[in-house]
Formats: sequence, structure tokens, C-alpha cells
Amino acid sequence: MPQRSTMDLNRLLGGSPGAVLVRLVLLSVLVGVILSAIGLDPLNIWHSIERLIRSVWDMGFDAVLWLWRYFLLGAVLVIPIWLIVRLTKGGR
Repeated sequence: MPQRSTMDLNRLLGGSPGAVLVRLVLLSVLVGVILSAIGLDPLNIWHSIERLIRSVWDMGFDAVLWLWRYFLLGAVLVIPIWLIVRLTKGGR
């Protein structure tokens, strides 16, 4: 029975607990760097979000073009990688 509970835990987490923990830590650091780059502060998150929205609002249509360019830049990598991952996991 312990074998089954380990398999259930691995299935729930999407892998072994240690590997999932390492991935979550690395992903959290990456997202933290990105959020820091756009000016969000974890100690005062609501004020940072308000400041970000206000600055985007103040930039007007330039902000839309800025977001669109970054969206396209990211989508060039994210969409094909996502598609490949989904197609390779399609048989499972």
C-alpha cells in the first residue's frame, strides 16, 4: 500500500516532491525577477500594482503598443513550446 500512496502523491504533484519543489523554487525566482523588472514590490504589492496600472494608464496607447510588442516577442517562444508539449503529451 505505501507504493500506491507514493504513486498517488507523485501523480498529484506532477512528479517527485523534491523535483517539484526545485521547479517551483526556480520558477518563483524567475517570476520574481520579471515582476521586479516591471516595478512590483513584494512588501507592498497593492501599492505596486496600483502604481503599475496608473503608469500604464498614463502612457495611454503607447502602453498598448509596448504590451503588444512584448506579447509578440514572448509568444514567438511560448506558443510553439506549449504546442510541442501538448502534442507530445497527447497520448497520455
